[in-house]
Amino acid sequence: MSGGTSNFQSNSRVVNWIEHRLPVFSFLDSQLHQYPTPKNLNYFWNFGSLAGIVLVIMIVSGITLAMSYTPHTDLAFDSVERIMRDVNSGWLIRYIHMNGASIFFIVVYIHIFRGLYYGSYKAPREILWMIGIFILLAMMATAFMGYVLPWGQMSFWGATVITNLFSAIPLVGDWIVQLLWGGFVVGNPTLNRFFSLHYLLPFVIVGLVFLHLWALHMHHSNNPTGVEIKDEKKDTIPFHPYYTIKDMYGLGLMLIFFAFFIFFAPNYFGHPDNYIMADPLVTPPHIVPEWYFLPFYAILRAFTSDYWVYQIVSLGGWLMSAKLAGVIAMFASILVLLLLPWLDRSRVRSAKYRPLYRFFFWVFAIDCVILGWVGGLPPEGVLVTIGQWSTFWYFFHIIIIVPVVGILERPKPLPDSIAASVTSAPQAAE
Repeated sequence: MSGGTSNFQSNSRVVNWIEHRLPVFSFLDSQLHQYPTPKNLNYFWNFGSLAGIVLVIMIVSGITLAMSYTPHTDLAFDSVERIMRDVNSGWLIRYIHMNGASIFFIVVYIHIFRGLYYGSYKAPREILWMIGIFILLAMMATAFMGYVLPWGQMSFWGATVITNLFSAIPLVGDWIVQLLWGGFVVGNPTLNRFFSLHYLLPFVIVGLVFLHLWALHMHHSNNPTGVEIKDEKKDTIPFHPYYTIKDMYGLGLMLIFFAFFIFFAPNYFGHPDNYIMADPLVTPPHIVPEWYFLPFYAILRAFTSDYWVYQIVSLGGWLMSAKLAGVIAMFASILVLLLLPWLDRSRVRSAKYRPLYRFFFWVFAIDCVILGWVGGLPPEGVLVTIGQWSTFWYFFHIIIIVPVVGILERPKPLPDSIAASVTSAPQAAE
């Protein structure tokens, strides 16, 4: 990684001996201690480090749970109950892991929306942004497979419904479903595969996080003004102690929030049907995924045979089925974010200086909340129409609004430098 030089010195002979053979201490000193960081970062920049801490918590708690979990359809549900009742502090470890998934997504979603607001996806940070989206995809895959492991009613039927979506893919759809299932139904081979992948994918996320940090340190963090570092002495401060203290304050608040759900509302984010053992003969009245999947689930369900967008893109149903269109739209809703660095044509990054973009950003944020609300309710009556129009706006915003606003908008003047944004009012445009 680049982005900082080290003047590391130690009086310890042991440290110097290690440093001479493996310069790990000078590396940590340059990348974590003396690393130059924009001096105007606000608390929204805490969420990247918070996500990393939650990831570590999830890995440690997950490994501990795996020591007592049995990935077998006859034993999985009872092994979870045993963890809750008989394993020393098993209830605490499980609640940390179960609620940690929700905290992880809350932190990451705020981190992503902060990037959208401040234009952190723009050059030269395109790869940094793209790696972040791949981390989100890996998180979703990991969370989905983890949701299946308790082998409750919602686990079983959620796995059945979501994996069945791949059958809509022409030619290879049925083969993909059988590959995921390990047979012709959701059963013991499915549970074993999901357990194996759920254990593996967090380490893939760790690898992606390493690349994410590498890309971040190549060009430093973005900042609320969106102005690049011009004079390192005036525009930056060392990461430690200034931002480590700030991160520790944010961590304390997050842990309080986290602890509230662990000790006072541990099942708030869950579904009561998942405390009933999976029964292939009894279908729950309303199958819903975890809350962090609900906006994408709403997009999936929006594509019905009478949805006017579907009628247009499928040429009246001739090109593809509504089920396939919904599957494509669900994955496209995430993958389209990879194109943002090239869709946004504005030379100004931060929405702080882009009033029109800021207005549409908040409309988009509200739209995502509406999608989540619709996704958690049965697709009936006016909710279907709301979900369809919200889905339309989601793609319309990214594909049409963002490029058009980037071309037509007249941004406010930018400060001359990061230091000027801290010490004085904006003076000139860039």
